[in-house]
Amino acid sequence: MTLGIPKTASLERARLRLQERLDSEKTAPDRNSKGQFATPPALAHDILNYASQEFAANQEIRFLDPAIGTGAFFSALRTVFPPARVAQASGYEIDSHYGVPAAKLWRETGLDLKIDDFTRAPYPPKEASFDLVVCNPPYVRHHHLESGQKARLRARAMETAGVDIGGLAGLYCYFVALCHQWMAPSALAGWLIPSEFMDVNYGAAVKRYLLGRVTLLHIHRFDPADLQFEDAMVSSAVVWFRNKSPPAEHKIRMTFGGSLTMPKHEAFVSSNELRNAHKWTRFPCGEWNGSTSSPALSEFFRVKRGLATGDNKFFILNEKEISRRGLPMKAFRPILPSPRKLVRDEVDCDSKGNPLLAHRLYLLDSRLPIDRIVRDYPTLWTYLEEGRERGVADRYICRHRTPWYSQESRPAAPLVCTYLGRNGRGRERPVRFILNRSQATAANVYLMLYPTEKIAQAMARDTALTEKAWRALNSIPPEALLGEGRVYGGSLHKLEPKELGNVRSTSLGDLFSGLGVSAGQPDLL
Repeated sequence: MTLGIPKTASLERARLRLQERLDSEKTAPDRNSKGQFATPPALAHDILNYASQEFAANQEIRFLDPAIGTGAFFSALRTVFPPARVAQASGYEIDSHYGVPAAKLWRETGLDLKIDDFTRAPYPPKEASFDLVVCNPPYVRHHHLESGQKARLRARAMETAGVDIGGLAGLYCYFVALCHQWMAPSALAGWLIPSEFMDVNYGAAVKRYLLGRVTLLHIHRFDPADLQFEDAMVSSAVVWFRNKSPPAEHKIRMTFGGSLTMPKHEAFVSSNELRNAHKWTRFPCGEWNGSTSSPALSEFFRVKRGLATGDNKFFILNEKEISRRGLPMKAFRPILPSPRKLVRDEVDCDSKGNPLLAHRLYLLDSRLPIDRIVRDYPTLWTYLEEGRERGVADRYICRHRTPWYSQESRPAAPLVCTYLGRNGRGRERPVRFILNRSQATAANVYLMLYPTEKIAQAMARDTALTEKAWRALNSIPPEALLGEGRVYGGSLHKLEPKELGNVRSTSLGDLFSGLGVSAGQPDLL
């Protein structure tokens, strides 16, 4: 039985008004925690138009959207496919706030919209499976999933698709796996999902599924500077595959930038090449990653994230505030300001090791027992009591420290790196290496590079060596740094410690080898 298609254009206009009203009735934090980001109508149309080209001209379609929302993809389906070709259309929506009005809107179209949790729904019989699955699954991050929910999803993903998904995965990864039993043989699936799965460790399970259980056809990655969702800083991709075993070796179309139907860059990459590539976002643009024979930074430096204070406003004070309160300077140590307040990439120091900056900051860090502080430093005790009253001592990081006002060990590093940055026309380098001649430590807005023992000894013998290493680090092409990291919406790039350690540098290797200093074994924390 084919679906009726009454008032296509007017229903879409009504859907857009409904979407706007329903979104406005929810707070942004609530929608964010539930991963509710509506698919733009133009993108929904592009995706369904693309799907239509993958089917024979007269083939009937059984359509499923397991996270249908108000029905952006269903609306596009009705525009792109003739009514006689749509034999069935079904959808699931867990949130009745969207599901009930959407069911009412589409009640005369034949859409079977179930207000239920798709991840708990029973699998359909084979004769009732679907030929076309299109979905923008909820972008619920792992920390919004309860441990019991994760365990259930993980078990069902293994049962359904043989995929073991890690605990850091977002809900969208489970949706891709759980939909496997809903697809007919050779069914086409198109998933609008965050492109982060292409690079992060937990995405490995999804990539194994795409290369081992189905035939991956095409991945289009949108330019991170071109946000697809106005209310979500997430870089997006559309992943297309068919539900059939992959050939021993085949080519996957990888596109980037522009639109799904008119990308700016394109390449065909073998499945074996993808299988051996840790980061898929290097395709199709072939981002530079240096020679694999060049040494990695982890061979010369231990890379650590800067310290997490527990409450920057309480623990980090300027000189004026310390003086005003009469606090003892021996309870503080210098700390670098945030990267945006460092005008230069060099930090000089005075005779005491304090950074020569216009506004110097200091970190409260004392291991003295409280009775000693009460006796010898009453002004400090008064300040700590203020922190208790404000609940600072009860914060997660603080209550797991002894004493709660002490800090983790992060001595000053001679080189630090800004691991968050944007890359775009007219912008400075997205990743900056800072030469730190002072005794200032750094907060977790930096990565800290500590020389390995051999390199540290060489730097002690030759005081100019640290600056040479700094210049070598800053000569690394941005593409090499960004190729190891990950990217979010708005071209926000991020490097984790291990990712920075994986960056390769010929110039750094030449510098140390020329001095008779060989690289050590990777020493990465």
